[in-house]
Amino acid sequence: MANYPETERRLHVREFVLKEATIIANGVRIGCSVRNQHHHGAELRVGVDVDIPDRFLLEVPADDTVYRALVRWRRNERIGVALYSNALKD
Repeated sequence: MANYPETERRLHVREFVLKEATIIANGVRIGCSVRNQHHHGAELRVGVDVDIPDRFLLEVPADDTVYRALVRWRRNERIGVALYSNALKD
């Protein structure tokens, strides 16, 4: 039986990165890392037992930006988010 590569379903090519970031929600700051990213989304890594809401701010110091994020999928410590707007930090 032949092994075929998994079909790529993404609409945008992701850039593999390793950036430290902070999830900000309900007055709580949670450290995470950004593993890949494009203009409309990213994959985050957080602790398995950490409760992350469906909507939050994502502060990425390397980008000097705070993004508004919406969770699209979750798998163990990985979270895929849509970045639906952003604003430069003051």
